[in-house]
Amino acid sequence: MRFIYLLPVLLAAAPLAAQAACTASNFTVTNFASVPNPNTRRISLSGDLVNQCNVPAAAQVRIIAKDAQGNVIESEQAWPAGSSNIQPGKSKKFNFGPLFQFSPSMSSFQVEIVGVREW
Repeated sequence: MRFIYLLPVLLAAAPLAAQAACTASNFTVTNFASVPNPNTRRISLSGDLVNQCNVPAAAQVRIIAKDAQGNVIESEQAWPAGSSNIQPGKSKKFNFGPLFQFSPSMSSFQVEIVGVREW
């Protein structure tokens, strides 16, 4: 008898289960650029976070600053869209520069998607 009561719930949830959750591989960062300004000791680390998932979602981005030998100088992460979703096929511009303390030894940057969430 319990099965009969659960059947409508299971049938209603089936379309949600069929939709795969978004993962880090569903997001890309395009147009990434690092523009240091040694005179003001600031740096711009900007790009576009693109949602390639089939549902609105958000992603957490990490940028790792390295020196010429590949040693990590600093690492910061944030949600470029805040607590909002990015629509499928759309992008969100970001600039992580204000999160970093500029160092002249910064020579390369690694950008990673480290988390995904649907708000």
